[in-house]
Amino acid sequence: MQVSNSTSQANEHKFRGKLIVLTGPSGVGKGTLVQILLQRHPEIYLSISATTRSPRPGETSGEHYYFVSRTDFEKMISDHYLLEWAEFAGNYYGTPRLPVEQQIAEGKTVLLEVELDGANQIYTSCPDALRIFILPPSFSALEQRLRDRATDSSSAISSRLKRAQIEIASAGDFDVQITNDDLETALHQLESVILP
Repeated sequence: MQVSNSTSQANEHKFRGKLIVLTGPSGVGKGTLVQILLQRHPEIYLSISATTRSPRPGETSGEHYYFVSRTDFEKMISDHYLLEWAEFAGNYYGTPRLPVEQQIAEGKTVLLEVELDGANQIYTSCPDALRIFILPPSFSALEQRLRDRATDSSSAISSRLKRAQIEIASAGDFDVQITNDDLETALHQLESVILP
């Protein structure tokens, strides 16, 4: 039995998942939003990134990130194993391609929490991805959050703030912008955009 092209395409679309790309400056609360979103909606698949940075207290490889050596990461780049990658604050970050493609093929909603460079790379290769930018209520609030987090040196915070200015200027290029002023409000907005 031969299936018509339109029926075949409709079935493929019906069972194919979607890719959500979430970005925003360091300290804006992306991680907190994603953590609560996944608790409420465990059907969403969170892609785990690979990085060359050292684990922070409480982080474990394979759960928060895949912590790899610089040499291994550079091999992943040369082997085209990454959907996107970027170097930030002296470390590499990237998204392994195969798990994302497998989950989308199975009809899952896949969420990527990535830096701006990575989000732009994904847009080039996956223009159908829904791109969401998380904004701070103000630049001073972002600076306070980074200092309160107490995970970075003063020079690292300064570097992150300089980078944040560039990132925030790109927010208008994204499909959706959500200001993380009140956590519950931001979560509700995120749910309304991501969930059918």
